[in-house]
Amino acid sequence: VVVTDDVPMAVTPEQASLHIQLIGLVNDVSLRNLIPAELAKGFGFLQSKPRSALSPVLATPNELRDAWKDDKVHLPMRTWINGQWFGEAEAGEDMQFNFAQLVAHAAKTRPLAAGTLVGSGTIANQDTSRGASCLAEQRTVEKLRDGAAMTPFLKYGDTVKIDMHDVDGNSIFGAIEQRVEPYDRP
Repeated sequence: VVVTDDVPMAVTPEQASLHIQLIGLVNDVSLRNLIPAELAKGFGFLQSKPRSALSPVLATPNELRDAWKDDKVHLPMRTWINGQWFGEAEAGEDMQFNFAQLVAHAAKTRPLAAGTLVGSGTIANQDTSRGASCLAEQRTVEKLRDGAAMTPFLKYGDTVKIDMHDVDGNSIFGAIEQRVEPYDRP
């Protein structure tokens, strides 16, 4: 995810690049069982997208040094589920649209206010030996490869950890660590 300053409407990707101020990680959760009904209504994702978790630290493009090039982060994002390695997808390698293109697209018909967050979607690689960073994508790979999905969706009590390290092994953004819990009404 990137955070922008004030972005004018209709900027080019080259101009949008100058408005990217901070970079971080986000865990964008989907409630897959609610998605079909929402899509059928034609309104898009609303109830199927609960709050996302943002990394505790954000970094500037300059702080990422050589890992920030072509408006992409070129480092692996590591994911663990219940303490077990799930994936180590290289963030910039197979990214279809860089962050400048995404910001320019978001600003096509409206200006973006300072503090706008623009996500890139799931980090994924064509090389499936690196694992995954999305359960739905992993299950799709399994269906295509093995004929059936083997990886279960998350259940109450499961934990997810997401982190990204620099070339020296230091966490850049701080880990996102979450536990799946039922909602207790107040």
